[in-house]
Amino acid sequence: MLLTKECDYGLRIIRTLGDGHKRTVQTICDKEHVPHKYAYKILKKLQHAGLVQNKRGPDGGYFLIKPLNTFTIYDVVSAVNESLFVFECLRDGAICPINNDDKPCIIHGELNRIQNVLMDEMKSKTMDAFV
Repeated sequence: MLLTKECDYGLRIIRTLGDGHKRTVQTICDKEHVPHKYAYKILKKLQHAGLVQNKRGPDGGYFLIKPLNTFTIYDVVSAVNESLFVFECLRDGAICPINNDDKPCIIHGELNRIQNVLMDEMKSKTMDAFV
């Protein structure tokens, strides 16, 4: 599946940090209804992608390190879910006995077209449009 629950949670986490304030994991989870078991994992991925940072200590929390207008839905989704695909046969290295060089699968071609449209749309919207 292209957009997993973790992708949804990642977008919600970015949304709640979008006002520029530092937030604790507890506050993020409460505000966006993100389960704790996912929040830390997703925040780590968003941090690794260079979108958020955390400050430790009593005044600690997570905050955005880039302005919302400098990254897109695609950036968030691809940070959380490294393999984006509409259908299993579109994964890199996937072997499909019906889709080959001699006789390409028409369905595969259409799914690939749809995937490209979705990727282009996600890349066209910066995150500031959703806060």
